Amino acid sequence: MLWWAAVIGRIAILFGLLAQLAPPAPAPPPQPGGPRVVSRKYGAMGTEITLSAWTADEAAAGRAFDAGYDEIRRIEVLMTDWERPGEPESDVVRINKAAGKKAVTVSAETLEVIQKSLEMSHKSNGAFDITFAAMKGLWKFDEDLEKKIPPAAEIARRRKLINWRDVVVDAKARTVKLRRPGMRMGLGGIAKGYAVDRCAAVLRGEGLRDFMVQAGGDLFVAGSKGPVNWMVGVRDPRGGPRDIIARMPIRDHAFSTAGDYERSFILDGRRYHHIIDPATGYPATASREVTIFAPNAFLADALDDAVFILGPAKGLALVDTYPDCSALIVDAKNQVWTSKSLEGKLQRTGPPTDGL
Repeated sequence: MLWWAAVIGRIAILFGLLAQLAPPAPAPPPQPGGPRVVSRKYGAMGTEITLSAWTADEAAAGRAFDAGYDEIRRIEVLMTDWERPGEPESDVVRINKAAGKKAVTVSAETLEVIQKSLEMSHKSNGAFDITFAAMKGLWKFDEDLEKKIPPAAEIARRRKLINWRDVVVDAKARTVKLRRPGMRMGLGGIAKGYAVDRCAAVLRGEGLRDFMVQAGGDLFVAGSKGPVNWMVGVRDPRGGPRDIIARMPIRDHAFSTAGDYERSFILDGRRYHHIIDPATGYPATASREVTIFAPNAFLADALDDAVFILGPAKGLALVDTYPDCSALIVDAKNQVWTSKSLEGKLQRTGPPTDGL
């Protein structure tokens, strides 16, 4: 999701919470001293981080969770586009400050995330574009603020600064430059997925095999809960936080959701939300919700915004270019589209609620 939007309030309810959804075949009740689900919650990247594991050693899991959270925070400090008093400037902040002036040397990890972002921009014909951050601070969706649309002239002015082709990368020198003054980049549409994967790698390194990493709508599930798989639920975009339209048992898989209900307001009979279409500078209108299933969270996080903006037909065509990826889309007319690869796996629980 978009980083600036995530930092100021992305809520961890894009999916039904894993630990709260009953699987089709319930696991036997935990035995004293036996394995059970243990969880800890943290805050990072503007959202709630939930780390869970199926284990009999709660103390060891707690140590692993702390190490995994430290890894997420490391990625946040490295790639945020916010300046933080008392902390070193991130790679992205330094790139933005040097826009139109010079190339900036970045870490190998930041370079990897930016290169993956540009690959997604190319494949989505610019629907995914990290230079969307030129719009930062213009649209405001906080509940305590007045509902209003920014001036059209200012939207048009900033939109001209959005163009992923003006991100100049020298992989050999490990440098990145924004070609024009006033440009900005933000990695919020992809960096959280990268952080989830890195956290999962740390948890494995700490000895966990059956666990779940959830950072807002970006999740990775490893192993199982004893004899049953973890269960994920796709939220009803016009329902309550616990209402779902589908669920699926999964293991060793990632998924990510983009929804127009996270941070939004309704004005004059129209919903405005934080997923901005780079081509217009206004909130995207083709979808209400997109859920991506993918082998890793890095890819799932990059795909969900692109598919949301492209809409169901072009979005599913994009998803089909990636092996082992699939999608569920609720379009602007409240119709549900799913990848053929989900047939027989995804359990529909009911139609999405209609409404603005």
